[in-house]
Order: sequence, then C-alpha cells, then structure tokens
Amino acid sequence: MTRVEVFDPAMCCSTGVPSVDPKLARFAADLEWLAGQGVTVARATLSQEPEKFMACSLIREAVSTQGAAALPVVLVDGRLRSTGRYPLRAELARWTGIRQLPQAGT
Repeated sequence: MTRVEVFDPAMCCSTGVPSVDPKLARFAADLEWLAGQGVTVARATLSQEPEKFMACSLIREAVSTQGAAALPVVLVDGRLRSTGRYPLRAELARWTGIRQLPQAGT
C-alpha cells in the first residue's frame, strides 16, 4: 500500500489566531481524496511532533541544508518528492500511481 507522509512547518501565527490559508485547505482536501483512494496518509507538525522530524534522515537532511524553507516536506513510500511547498493533487496522483479524474468545472 502506498504511504504519503507530510512534514509540516510549525503552524501558528503571530496573533495566536489561525487564519485559513486556501493552499492548506486545498491540500487537506487533496490528502483526504488520497486516503479515499486507499493511500495511507500521515502528517506531522514540527511544533507538535519534533521527534518525528528527527527520526527521519531525509527530513533532518532537508532541514539542515535548507532550514525552515524546506518545510513542508512530502515523502511517498519513503522517497522525497517535494520540499518547501504543498504539491498539487495532480502531482500527488502521479507520485502515488492513482488515475485522477477531471474535477467538475475544469
């Protein structure tokens, strides 16, 4: 079974009141779609689960070479696929071998 792991940056804003970034909302929907296709999806946030970042050599290396700009990091079956941005659904589909049907309105 395919596994997608997302290592998110610490997600807090200076005011303490979170604002919803449309990119994050889209990405969350895309991960939900992947899970519905049978893909195992796991997420870790730096501020809440730093031990998961330290336990993975790919993540440690990305952060040590690129700093916080490396986050988010996306792994598919243990292979580094994306750093520094949230990938699009089409990329997630391609990386996981899932055929993506056209979305309504596109």
